[in-house]
Amino acid sequence: MGKNILVIGGTRYFGKLLVQRLVRAGHRVTIATRGYAPDPFGARIERVRVDRRSDTAMRAAFAGKRYDLVFDQMCYSPLDAAIAVRSFAGRVGRYVMTSTVDVYRGIKPLGHALRESDLPVLAQRIDTAWPWHDPELAVQSYVAGKVQAEAYLYRDGSLPLVTARLAHVLGGPEEFTGRLAYYVDLLRAGAALPYVHAGAAVSFLGMQEAAAFLDWVGGQAFTGAVNAASGGPLSAHGLFGRVARVLDAPARYRRVEEATAPGVLSPFDFNAPMVLDTGRASDLGFRFSHSDAWLDDVIRAHDLAFV
Repeated sequence: MGKNILVIGGTRYFGKLLVQRLVRAGHRVTIATRGYAPDPFGARIERVRVDRRSDTAMRAAFAGKRYDLVFDQMCYSPLDAAIAVRSFAGRVGRYVMTSTVDVYRGIKPLGHALRESDLPVLAQRIDTAWPWHDPELAVQSYVAGKVQAEAYLYRDGSLPLVTARLAHVLGGPEEFTGRLAYYVDLLRAGAALPYVHAGAAVSFLGMQEAAAFLDWVGGQAFTGAVNAASGGPLSAHGLFGRVARVLDAPARYRRVEEATAPGVLSPFDFNAPMVLDTGRASDLGFRFSHSDAWLDDVIRAHDLAFV
């Protein structure tokens, strides 16, 4: 029997793929967005047009409504988390917040892949006075915002919560971040990749698998944080080399001594590894692919779009 499911976000990238999976499975799906981006779902879904960052608008839009399952793709700060609590506490069967590998950025290297318990989420400071919704601070606020959003939701405890900590999600030209496209464009331009640490591997996840994982999480009963990543992590150096091999072009590199901040030289460029341990998800029954199964095809898709 189909569930009554709300997806906050869901009109682009792997959120759109998640909605497609839910609709195909026969669930009653509602998407909540600002209504600016078109979606391909037609009459198969319901739509709620709402500003996710407005407490008043969210509480009005969902007053009296109940959902078996909520996927929150748009929770980026403790302010967003507080709105979620006030809008849905006591009226949802399961709440899945899409989080990120980046919540582990502040953790010192541990000598092992990052486990969910390595982030002491309940001990994190929550700063509701920070201007989280200032668009000029969006990049600066992203990592701390995700950490504090998780901390707020777990500390509050009123939602039956899972925080899905996804590795860096890679997809084709529809990947709006442009991160993988950066490496394809750099290679085709014949430029050298600046890098700090050739061995600082990070975890990745294909966008189809990201959607499949979230879909699976929604159908389970466990709560708490859970990591998601394909096998085969790569450093920025290694990813550029992979792009060069797939596209049969020479890769040029330029070693630099130190980056001013992670990701400044290129996307996924870090001073230390950031690889996810996916043992919890595996123990619960989800089997991840290896990046070899999808990465080369995604690289080729970007190359076809290269201008």
